[in-house]
Amino acid sequence: MAPPDRRLFGLIFAAIVAVIAVLVWNFAPAVLDSQLNLVRPSKTVIVSDHAYRLHATLRIVDLHADSLLWNRDLLQRNNRGHADIPRLRDGMVCLQAFTIVTKMPFEMRLEGNSDKSDLITLLAIVEHWPISSWGSLTERALYQADKLQQFAKDSNGVFRIIRSKKDLDDYLISYGKSPGLLAGFLGIEGAHALEGDLRNVDVLYDAGVRMIAPTHFFDNDIGSSAHGLADNGLTEKGKQMIRKMQERRMVVDLAHASPKTIDDVVSIAKAPVIVSHTGVKGTCNNVRNLSDDQIRAIAKTGGVIGIGYWSTAVCGTDARAIARAIHYAVKKIGVDHVALGSDFDGATTVPFSASELTQLTQALIDEGLTDDEIKQVMGENAIRVLSDCLPRD
Repeated sequence: MAPPDRRLFGLIFAAIVAVIAVLVWNFAPAVLDSQLNLVRPSKTVIVSDHAYRLHATLRIVDLHADSLLWNRDLLQRNNRGHADIPRLRDGMVCLQAFTIVTKMPFEMRLEGNSDKSDLITLLAIVEHWPISSWGSLTERALYQADKLQQFAKDSNGVFRIIRSKKDLDDYLISYGKSPGLLAGFLGIEGAHALEGDLRNVDVLYDAGVRMIAPTHFFDNDIGSSAHGLADNGLTEKGKQMIRKMQERRMVVDLAHASPKTIDDVVSIAKAPVIVSHTGVKGTCNNVRNLSDDQIRAIAKTGGVIGIGYWSTAVCGTDARAIARAIHYAVKKIGVDHVALGSDFDGATTVPFSASELTQLTQALIDEGLTDDEIKQVMGENAIRVLSDCLPRD
């Protein structure tokens, strides 16, 4: 028998590698999205006529969704993930925060994350983001902001972006006449997106960003994360950033912030601050969630806390667990300071998609909230805070 031709084996091996590379390049984004953003109902929810009627009167605001992270056309109804513009409109959402993620550790632990690994670099490559974004966190933020701007341009007026109080006021008038509309505004998870340069606050502002969280899953040069290695607060640069943001009338988001970072921010805040997506220790005690003292401190600034939909936030897998956390917060700090912060498409498993928000309205009714309280929590409180915080025009 003749000896094997090593060149032939080499060509076959190279062909196999090429096929695998093509498959990864084309199909990995959808696989990642499908596996990381799941809808898993724990039981059938029967929505009453009362809930449907009430839901139709609400101006629903969700303070957090990471849908821009994934390789989807948000103008189209998708069969994966949690939210897109058609499904948000089905759920009668009035205003959606689209939050930008620029860096994330491979293993997102509740505690003890470092900044040494970065899942978003891999995601940027397999999702075919611009090469300039592969090594730049600011470019990643600008790319995602541009995606949302393009969706608005291509929506034929169905979707618009809010940058100012005037935009918000004008939109709410339009929404009152045509409830099928949808608006969004841009936020960022973690000020590491600034790449150490506070001048990038202005760059991101010019790109439409109106909300920034100092930290995400790890500590950075702005401050300490609830999930990081240090137990510190804001750095001096962090204090400068907060002041600069509030001068520009940008919303400060304390989701993922360490206790000391929260304390430092509220001590210097000149405007309401928010926590865009969280739970409360009173119903789900872990490091991710806020203590009673912390939610009181947020409320004292005039801000709101957005209750999330995933199990680490609410220690449950159905709409009633979300409603329990909302009700607890209402009892502790008053109905004026509680809002929604789904964390849709944030590598989370949730009990319903954006199109099925009537389940939450029903759960809040079952939890004993009045219709007026539900209206406030589902959107009016967030609208008030945004109206107070956004630039005037």
